Amino acid sequence: MYMPSEYPPFINATGNVSKVLEKIKSAQTPERFTNDFLKTKLGITSSSAVPFLGVLKRMGLLTTDGRPTELYNQFRNPSQSKAAMAQAIKQGFKDLYERNEYAHDLDRKDLEGLIISMTGADGKSKTVVAVVSTFFELKKYANFDQLEATAYENQDVVQQVGEYEVEKTPTLKPKDLKMNLGYVINLNLPETTNIAVFNAIFKSLKEHLLD
Repeated sequence: MYMPSEYPPFINATGNVSKVLEKIKSAQTPERFTNDFLKTKLGITSSSAVPFLGVLKRMGLLTTDGRPTELYNQFRNPSQSKAAMAQAIKQGFKDLYERNEYAHDLDRKDLEGLIISMTGADGKSKTVVAVVSTFFELKKYANFDQLEATAYENQDVVQQVGEYEVEKTPTLKPKDLKMNLGYVINLNLPETTNIAVFNAIFKSLKEHLLD
């Protein structure tokens, strides 16, 4: 049976989920996401919103010491936001997805049943209800189809690049290999004005080395 600390991420006051996420999108990315940042910069002063920092960490949007991750930045990017949240949900609710890879397609009743069977919790558990509600609030900001499409496109690009590199790097056979040699000859000519001496030297070079 699961211990309480091993439940999927949740927050009891689920109304704070959308409040915090909307503020994250509009506010500047902090060096560290702390309780003070939540209250002072985001303007969310309710203590019931503080546990959501733990949810963000378990989803990979923040590091354990509260530093925003690349996934956090992607969530703030309008073109990547929904795919980033889908990835964050899959990371935070990993145990659910190990039992059903399409957990995000389940309705509330089926998702609740999945969590009960996974945790061994009581059917009337308020924690289970909170997990389900948190999941559905987060899902409003996610697009799992976009995440899958992005993953497929990235895989396709990698494959194309690999094929291109193979085509542009042909295997060389021994008969294709050629060797070009060059050499330098240094001559120490005698001190003479007799042209016949020079003619003899260059004639010898031509006959023995240059042909």
